Amino acid sequence: MDKNNPYASLISVQALQRMPYYLEYLKKLKNGGVETVSAPVIAKHFKLKEIQVRKDFAAVSTIKGKPRAGFVTDELIYNMEELLGCHNVNKAVLAGAGSLGGALLSYGGFAAYGIDIIAAFDIREDLIGKEIGGKKIFHADSLSEICGKLKIRIGIITVPAEQAQTVCDRMIAGGIQAIWNFAPRHLNTPDNILVQNENMASSLALLSNHLIEKLG
Repeated sequence: MDKNNPYASLISVQALQRMPYYLEYLKKLKNGGVETVSAPVIAKHFKLKEIQVRKDFAAVSTIKGKPRAGFVTDELIYNMEELLGCHNVNKAVLAGAGSLGGALLSYGGFAAYGIDIIAAFDIREDLIGKEIGGKKIFHADSLSEICGKLKIRIGIITVPAEQAQTVCDRMIAGGIQAIWNFAPRHLNTPDNILVQNENMASSLALLSNHLIEKLG
């Protein structure tokens, strides 16, 4: 996050979650030759209120938008990338190299947001020593040691629910400070550990409920 941005500390969690979507769209506009962009254009594309987009942009931009002309696309992209940590590569490890874990290891899009998964861990003997997406898989027993030696601060959990807490504890013991949890289980962690849960069951329930209301 840019230290010179007076609005940066005021950004809401909801606004922060919208930033990757803004960033992706702004890059498309830039590639199409768009040099300045206005809040109304962005609001219309994402079906948001114009005032909300203005507030989001003001919270991240180091340069105020100009009336009618809007914000300079390049500047806005740079500021959003700074906010999201895209310019500072953070090393991460992944535990659970099964179907979901393997897909994440093979996904090349994390680099655009400053995340570099450097290794994976599993307990399956047929996976240990192999590589997925260029990432070597180590035995889960070495998780804490390797994270500590390499000073890894981000951990991704894609193991079954019954193994998630054990993996979480090993990550924390190795110095992990932020966990991206795909396991369908609540993790017990110290207050200083950030956990971002991706609850697929909850998301599917919302989709199902929406269809029931629409098609009911």
